[in-house]
Amino acid sequence: MYNVFQKTGISCLCENLKQQPSMEEHIVIIGNGISGVTTARHIRKLSNKRITIISAETDHFFSRTALMYIYMGHMKFEHTKPYEDYFWKKNRIDLKNAFVENVDHANKNLQFADGSTMAYDKLVLAVGSKPNKFGWPGQDLKGVRGMYSKQDLDALEEYAPNNEVCKRAVIVGGGLIGIELAEMLNSRNIPVTFLVREESFWNGVLPAGESAMINRHILNHHIDLRLSTNLKEIIADENGRARAVVIPETGEELACDFVGLTAGVSPNIDFLKDSGIELGRGIKVNRYLETNIPDIYAVGDCAEQHEGIGMRRPIEAVWYTGRMMGETVAQTLCGNRIEYKPGHWFNSAKFLDIEYQTYGWVFSERSNMEHQQLFHWKHEDDTKCITVATEVGTGKFLGINTFGIRMRHEVFDRWLTEERSSDYVMENLATANFDPEFYKHFEKEILSAYKSENTFAKA
Repeated sequence: MYNVFQKTGISCLCENLKQQPSMEEHIVIIGNGISGVTTARHIRKLSNKRITIISAETDHFFSRTALMYIYMGHMKFEHTKPYEDYFWKKNRIDLKNAFVENVDHANKNLQFADGSTMAYDKLVLAVGSKPNKFGWPGQDLKGVRGMYSKQDLDALEEYAPNNEVCKRAVIVGGGLIGIELAEMLNSRNIPVTFLVREESFWNGVLPAGESAMINRHILNHHIDLRLSTNLKEIIADENGRARAVVIPETGEELACDFVGLTAGVSPNIDFLKDSGIELGRGIKVNRYLETNIPDIYAVGDCAEQHEGIGMRRPIEAVWYTGRMMGETVAQTLCGNRIEYKPGHWFNSAKFLDIEYQTYGWVFSERSNMEHQQLFHWKHEDDTKCITVATEVGTGKFLGINTFGIRMRHEVFDRWLTEERSSDYVMENLATANFDPEFYKHFEKEILSAYKSENTFAKA
């Protein structure tokens, strides 16, 4: 049989087809973060398409959330790369280190900063975010950085390697990135002043009791937390490097050697402003992650949903949603067009020594969510608390925040799907506990406090 095929030339033809990837549809992905790489990996699992990933940040994919642990000495950069360098060639995923300056969708062509170009058949924009800047004088000085990219980490090593080179650092903006940067600098005994414009840390997200606890926790770590405090300007030395910040509320000129800008992030879309792709705060997409231009998609924290999905925000700068978008768009690109369905909201983070988890929706009092009622419990050691949100009038469980107590995601995901009552959740809270063996449990104490308030309708 083999000899017959050889004589007819069929085997040769098949072999030639395998050796001609240019005959396959070319999918180009701009961005090698979790969204772009997940897209590429799942396309490869589903197809033989030609894939190119473009990034100007690093040659290879790394775990962005692990950058802080490199600075703190817990890891090396190579430890943050989930795949060996040979992985990409082995899986026929081409990598290009370049900066895209323009997307010419009419001709399906990308133009790079060095003048070269690349053609594509379908394009996935996974370009991520950049730290916010609000026009502060001196915001582009040496020694002023965000904490998002590998380049930001390199700059931190240059300007704040130790407490001899950096006598003091100032962080501008209270949120998850800000608290991580404070922990990083604190690990090298660099004095930190933390400027937070709100009257309490992250109180636009956290209920008052939680926010107040985190305020105290920050101060207990000898971090100079300045609430209700803004940045007026950053002053340069004779070498164009940051030497001080000016605080408008007091007129104080505070000497420093490094300024971290952590007042949130925004989609990295400046290069697309003249592309014809519809933009808002991010790249506008529908439920299938398609833009207004055929064959162009957007995923990750640069993508902005035209319509909200339930109570979720149109843009979500969260690792796991970026991964889910990559999995979803890969299906569509391989002929199985499906909607992006992120499911119930959840997230986790760490505030210095306190682990934080959230499942469902727990809004701060500042959100004026009249349909929710909050139950808050805090342990006497001031490092553990929970807040439970309940729908007024029905008693339905809406969500929970936990600090210092680990809970199981799959349990809360099921309870939210089943639309359980808060009474049911509190009665069964112990089944969701995920703390290691021999950790002390507090469910009985929490339930007793919950029952004593007796404020929720039974459902």
